[in-house]
Amino acid sequence: MRHQKKKKIGKGTDHRRKLLRSLASSLVLYEKIETSYANARAAKSYAEKAITKSKTNSLHNRRQLLSLLSPMAAKKAIEVLGPKFQARKGGYTRLIKLNNPKSGASKALLELVE
Repeated sequence: MRHQKKKKIGKGTDHRRKLLRSLASSLVLYEKIETSYANARAAKSYAEKAITKSKTNSLHNRRQLLSLLSPMAAKKAIEVLGPKFQARKGGYTRLIKLNNPKSGASKALLELVE
């Protein structure tokens, strides 16, 4: 059986977990972040799952969000983003690839859809 492979981003497990948590929390708080393309791709699915949990305001989902996001981001997700995306079935984020001609690094803009 082929299980889903995780995107490793070239980091250890703990570092990757903390990085995804901080990127998703920043995305929820500021609704737009700029980071490397690989980090944005990994954070996109993490944030989408968190926003889906925020659509149902139950104690269980609130505690799961607190384990996924920072406390301020979890609060905003439940109070603001949950009702905002209630009618939407998925696709809460947009990933835009940015070109950086000076350094050649692949950057990306990850933002929440209106």
